[in-house]
Amino acid sequence: MRSAFDPLSMGAGAIACNRLMLAPMTNCQSHSDGSISEDEANWLLMRARGGFGSVMTCAAYVHASGQAFPGQLGISSDAHIAGLQSLALALRKAGSVSFVQLHHGGERASAALTGQAVVCPWQQANAHRLSTHEVERVVQDFVAAALRAERAGFDGVEFHAAHGYLLGQFLSAERNLRHDAYGGSFANRRRVLDLILAETRRLSSRQFQIGVRLSPERYGLDTLEMLELAESLMRTSAVDYVDMSLWNCFAPAQDARLSGRTLIECFAALTRGSAKLGVAGNIRSTRDVQQCLDVGVDFALIGRAAILHHDFPEHVRRNPDFIARSLPIPRADLALQGVGEKFIDYLAGWDNFVSA
Repeated sequence: MRSAFDPLSMGAGAIACNRLMLAPMTNCQSHSDGSISEDEANWLLMRARGGFGSVMTCAAYVHASGQAFPGQLGISSDAHIAGLQSLALALRKAGSVSFVQLHHGGERASAALTGQAVVCPWQQANAHRLSTHEVERVVQDFVAAALRAERAGFDGVEFHAAHGYLLGQFLSAERNLRHDAYGGSFANRRRVLDLILAETRRLSSRQFQIGVRLSPERYGLDTLEMLELAESLMRTSAVDYVDMSLWNCFAPAQDARLSGRTLIECFAALTRGSAKLGVAGNIRSTRDVQQCLDVGVDFALIGRAAILHHDFPEHVRRNPDFIARSLPIPRADLALQGVGEKFIDYLAGWDNFVSA
């Protein structure tokens, strides 16, 4: 039986000491220029010291126009490298494999924050339609950000193509009806992501790990296309891993063509060659983690439970019956878990998460 504490090798580069990864989570703790703050570094380092084999940053914008959240981490400029370099070194010393998640908000970016026009694959009232040349520049922005992460000393990057942000917008079967090489057919809609992955692979070292986050439903996505995309990326070694953000790993797929199967079962059944498959979505207990591994995925990404317990992996290691604490949680208890004040303020906007 596969254990959460078996080492995790992505086929090249650093090997994680276990199969628990800190999920990328918006935390609004960076400085206004996108540079990392002490609170944000502390949040991540506490999870590394708490036993997570791999730690990923929140979504970091690859171009200033892509910022979607106040206090969002940036990797759009070489000026961001120094702070990221210090973080990467600290995570390595703490024993975790480190990743930066690369992101552009697209139509979900905030003009109020960026002072720039909102852009997306199609024209709409509050967003500019990217021209073919501008789409090609987006590819360059993502690749340049990945190379900055490598220069900063991170072990890898994850391209955020989920949840209706820019790369996910290109994947939309409902809305991306462009007539150039980047819209219409599925081959065209995935082209931006394919180009980014291929160019990053070409320009980075083979030890640098490349992943992608996908979501299977909502935002105009076709679940069968997402299954095809995930499998093709893993089979062709375009990526070292795919991170499927499922919202709830154990819920049935919404697509009637999948006959009530759970999303985790659908994705775990894919052929994946040497690439690894991770899942995120309502994983709160030792039994949840083991159930994911037993279905056949390679690692679990922990989100809310990692907010509540910086040392979630140690609880899982010691207690087969461990379940993350119930909500809401007092602000003072969150602070003890290394959650900074701005992050707590953000969490207070979540339903029933933070109490007085």
